[in-house]
Amino acid sequence: MEVISVRGLSKSFGPLKVLRDISFTVNQGEVVAIIGPSGSGKSTLLRCVTRLELADGGDISLCGRDMLRDGVYAPGDELREMCLKVGLVFQNFNLFPHFSVTRNITEAQVEVLHRGRAEAERRAFLLLEKMGLVDKARSYPCELSGGQQQRVSIARALALDPEILFFDEPTSALDPELTGDILRVIRDLAAENMTMVIVTHEIPFAREVADRVLFMDLGGFIEEGPAAEVIDRPRKERTRAFLAKVSRPLDTAGQPGAINPPQKP
Repeated sequence: MEVISVRGLSKSFGPLKVLRDISFTVNQGEVVAIIGPSGSGKSTLLRCVTRLELADGGDISLCGRDMLRDGVYAPGDELREMCLKVGLVFQNFNLFPHFSVTRNITEAQVEVLHRGRAEAERRAFLLLEKMGLVDKARSYPCELSGGQQQRVSIARALALDPEILFFDEPTSALDPELTGDILRVIRDLAAENMTMVIVTHEIPFAREVADRVLFMDLGGFIEEGPAAEVIDRPRKERTRAFLAKVSRPLDTAGQPGAINPPQKP
């Protein structure tokens, strides 16, 4: 069943066309990785689908409901309901620095979902346990490593029980030695059949975890298909050129290793 459907999506910032007639779908339980060079429009695409940016035109449907139709957004109440179906994990964590870890995870539950404080804290504890961070429940973001902060931000997104989870370069702000922890969390979510769209530069990870890969450049999709097919046997010359520069195998710790360019078919 399709839970995301995007058709003809466009977005410009002044004269700069960032998204050009973008169309794609995501099925329930599917993991889709979006790869491509910096500046290709990947993050803007996620922000438009999650309504952090307003698209200029096109259609967006989430879980069978129209968020955007012919460039016109749904009414406010309907739009808020649809936005609760998605969670977004940012590059730079975006935690509230003056809130404890627990309050970062509970605040939206109380204010947006109107859960009782005790119920929200129970949910936070379970998610911190899942992230291996129970001992950090009373800590503040400044007392955590980057990897720990990112795991808190994932827990915060999951606390609202989204049906779809978006990741915008979840490891880009981390030291390489911390990347493995975040990738393991995403692997676990994939094993639980969480529907996910992941913008990433971790090409070996995308090959391993994603069901499909979409290669994006200059505001549009150049190539898409099963992850192993696109990454190991890309059809387009632009895809081959990009992958030859960035592909690295994962070592036993889940970290990028030596460069291993894909071979031309």
